[in-house]
Amino acid sequence: MKRDIVFLGTGYALALNCYNSCFVIRNNNEYFMVDAGGGNQILKLLKDTKIDIDKIHDLFVTHTHTDHVLGVIWVMRSILQKMKAGKYEGSLRIFSHEKVLNLLKTICTATLPKKLVALMNERVMFNELTDGSDFQSCGMSFKAFDILSTKEKQYGFTALFEDGLKLSYLGDEPFNEHCESYVTDSDYLITEAFCLYKDRDIYKPYEKHHSTAKDAAECASKLRAKNIILFHTEDNDLKNRKETYTKEASEYFSGNVFVPDDLEVICLETQ
Repeated sequence: MKRDIVFLGTGYALALNCYNSCFVIRNNNEYFMVDAGGGNQILKLLKDTKIDIDKIHDLFVTHTHTDHVLGVIWVMRSILQKMKAGKYEGSLRIFSHEKVLNLLKTICTATLPKKLVALMNERVMFNELTDGSDFQSCGMSFKAFDILSTKEKQYGFTALFEDGLKLSYLGDEPFNEHCESYVTDSDYLITEAFCLYKDRDIYKPYEKHHSTAKDAAECASKLRAKNIILFHTEDNDLKNRKETYTKEASEYFSGNVFVPDDLEVICLETQ
């Protein structure tokens, strides 16, 4: 069984030195994409990771912020072009809450050629999720949940693999206890960590409703996660980010700490 996470982007909304946070869960030969960053660079990143866009059939979109949703428009456009050319089999399924789905439909209808919009109406399946929704994708069982964002309606999810491995994504805001029952005892916990705790006066994470590496690590420990993956960070010191964030998080979390760079692949292993 081959399964991993391909991190296409790892930075926060206004990152200049890396791409916005988004990733693909790869389970054998199936691909589950989560967000797409803020621009058409997503197409090059997929190419760089050798993920053929015609292999992407399921896409989860967390919320409507530009750094998460605008890249989805480019993914949809590329897939619709392949559909039109007869180079894409089946449908594209998009999973999210009502606000995201309505926004995607509105932007595509207003900006794409009519022939592509007609294909979208025929072959793009917009799957509306509510808090606690269950769905199946790429050999995994998913449960979506409202993270109760303080800024914009946003969903996270838990994915359960066939052998019981549990992967949870908390979204890009601090953990809310409403989600505890969904994500406790995760084998891998993906969470934002906007900056180091020692740099909190510089980056003001709490004013932006974000966490530090220390906060994320303490949360992961409380939730009994086995591994924690930190991303959606500031991007001013990428050369040392992996080392410094890992060091800080490891002081408060006894499991494995991963701080991926753009295009890095993390293998998912049963503990």
